[in-house]
Amino acid sequence: MSATRDRISQIYHQPLPDLLFEAQRTHREHHDPNAVQLCTLCNIKTGACPEDCAYCSQSVRNKTGLVPQELMSIEAVVAEAQAAKANGSTRFCMGAAWREVKDGSQFDRVLEMVRQVASLDMEVCCTLGMLKPHQAERLKAAGLTAYNHNLDTSPSYYEQIITTRTYQDRLETIRAVSAAGISVCCGGILGMGESVEDRIELLEALCTLDPAPESIPINCLIPVKGTPLEDAPAIDSIELVRAIATTRILFPKAMVRLSAGRVQMSDELQALCMLAGANSLFTGPVLLTAPNPTHSHDEEMLERLGMISKPLT
Repeated sequence: MSATRDRISQIYHQPLPDLLFEAQRTHREHHDPNAVQLCTLCNIKTGACPEDCAYCSQSVRNKTGLVPQELMSIEAVVAEAQAAKANGSTRFCMGAAWREVKDGSQFDRVLEMVRQVASLDMEVCCTLGMLKPHQAERLKAAGLTAYNHNLDTSPSYYEQIITTRTYQDRLETIRAVSAAGISVCCGGILGMGESVEDRIELLEALCTLDPAPESIPINCLIPVKGTPLEDAPAIDSIELVRAIATTRILFPKAMVRLSAGRVQMSDELQALCMLAGANSLFTGPVLLTAPNPTHSHDEEMLERLGMISKPLT
């Protein structure tokens, strides 16, 4: 799809009741408004990443005290996927702290993880860094449903956050994923010191992707001690809701995923985000290395809201 920055700004800045009404109306046309998809993210390889992302605890350039861990065994990952499914997740994402995928035994191990998780009748997503076209094709053949590769922030603000990988690098990986017939999961991180205009520019960049992403994670920064963004102030709650509602209106059919940062949110704020069109939650005790609400808390919250977890269709 395509939307001009002026049009996106017009949507974003309208009175909040009007914005929420439009977002909820759009949401109901394409989704069950009372169902959310539960997803689980497994960190299959932790730390020692050479990138310099200002937000990340896993970068070797950030002194966060994180202890690196080798690539997990296939058996351990499948066990985590089985536990996630038992807790209601229908999508399992595997993340590795790599700059890029390298052909060889470790990638072969990841391909086998994809095959075995896919055999559990779950959606399977990976986020492994930059991909070449032939690697995307191998992931597709193994049964991968989606590949996550976030743009992180606007093109204008990007170099304030990362200098070791260009925006163009990210777009090339997304193109390789799309060409292989894998669904694109692509979103960003809010609360990194960016302006409202940057958030609008990020949405504009997402609108240029063809095909449009089927999955859009909206992450809120969790400041980590030892990173350049350790003192970043939290994004204003209403600004977060505006960003989610605008995303829903721009991408009517996408799954808008409320991702990192939920541990800092009240149930009331999460409810407002879901009213604005978020229809997926990342569950589990951690997201990569960041804290996350417990499964029991999420269960209780959804029960209080009269909402259900979305079954796999």
